[in-house]
Parts: sequence; C-alpha cells; structure tokens
Amino acid sequence: MSKALNSSAPTDSEVVLGILNNSENILKRVYVAYFPMVLQLIINNNGTADDAKDIYQEAIIVLYNKVKAGNFELSSKLKTFLYSVCRKLWLKRLNQMSRYGGDIKDFENHVLVEDDTDHHTERDIQFSKMEGALKLLGEPCKTIIEDFYIHNHSMQDICERFGYTNADNAKTQKYKCLQRLKKLFFQQ
Repeated sequence: MSKALNSSAPTDSEVVLGILNNSENILKRVYVAYFPMVLQLIINNNGTADDAKDIYQEAIIVLYNKVKAGNFELSSKLKTFLYSVCRKLWLKRLNQMSRYGGDIKDFENHVLVEDDTDHHTERDIQFSKMEGALKLLGEPCKTIIEDFYIHNHSMQDICERFGYTNADNAKTQKYKCLQRLKKLFFQQ
C-alpha cells in the first residue's frame, strides 16, 4: 500500500471494522485525518494544541468503546460524530478549568447531547439525499433551484439569466423544477 493511500482518511465502515479487528493502522489513520479539524476547534475556543490532543484522544476512546460495545451504529458521518464528541468534551473541560467565567448552561443550545446527535444525524442523511436528488435533476432546473434557494437570486435575475420572457415564467419553471426535485428526493 502506498504511503499516500495509507495516510488518507479511511471510510467510516473501514474505521468500524478496523476497531472491531483491533487495527492500530486504522486508528492512526483516523487520528491523522480528523485531528486538524479538532485542533482548529480547540484553538478557536481558548485552547492549545496540547488541549486538542487530549480532547481528541478522549474522543477516539469514546468511539473505540462504543464500537467495541457491539451496539454502535454510525448513522452520521464519522467526522460529524467525532466533532460533536470533541466539542462536548471541550465545553465540559472549559467549565472545569473555569476559563469561561459564565455557566456551561449558556452553551446548552450548542452542546450536542445524544438526542441532538440523532437529530443532526437525520439532518445529514436528508442533506445527502437532497444532494443526490439535485445531481439527478439536470439542467437548467439544478441551476435555477440553486440560484434561488442557495444563492438568493431574485426571480428577475433568474429570468434574465435563462432568457425567460418575464419573472412569472421563471417562477413557473422554478415551481416545475421544485416538483421534479421533490419527486427525485422521495424516490431515494
């Protein structure tokens, strides 16, 4: 196996299988692949590189223990799972170290608890389905939908870009495209 491939981020299923099979290589690859994300999180929130290493190590242990328990079912991206665990651990650590002068309850809306993780997992699945449906939608519908809903272009802008005679015609086309997108989304 080449060195570049060996250090690339493993797939989520490779990680779970690797942990189940006691693969040190998989754990090293996970550590290398997602540590920069955790480092940025910790440094941007009053931490140091050493703090990031500690928190990330704790998150890897949480992942390892959950997988080894045998009932772990990864229903979101592994990256999302690790980020959520690291964020929760870091907020807890900040509270313990009293670096934050307030109360951790001030962060309650941002701390992911188990139920919130399920909600975010479901949202990740829905976003993935929508991304797939958009890819299947084709042009010009894909661009019309993206221009209106993602880039916040007006119907007049869309009318001019696609050469419709007026904004009402563009709006009718957007509606038809949206109906096709919904159909594709629910077929997946």
